[in-house]
Amino acid sequence: MLRPFILGTLLLLLLVLQYALWLGDNGFAEHQQLQQQIQQWEGKNQQLKERNARLIAEISDLKNGLDAIEARARLDLGLVKPGEQYISLD
Repeated sequence: MLRPFILGTLLLLLLVLQYALWLGDNGFAEHQQLQQQIQQWEGKNQQLKERNARLIAEISDLKNGLDAIEARARLDLGLVKPGEQYISLD
């Protein structure tokens, strides 16, 4: 009589623990979801690192080289050197 009760209790305990493992708080499903979020953030971080590296290179170029400043002035401001003619294809 006692044996089926103990077996049923152990089976119920096993089911509760399995539920907690797979579906409960901090369970496997949540772990998988967090892993996906980590991968997404790592991808975004890599993109931002690459953008930062480009900006740092551009800043360095602007600080050290007149060619970059001249190119920036020509493109952004439409400036020309004395004696040059500006022709717009717009």
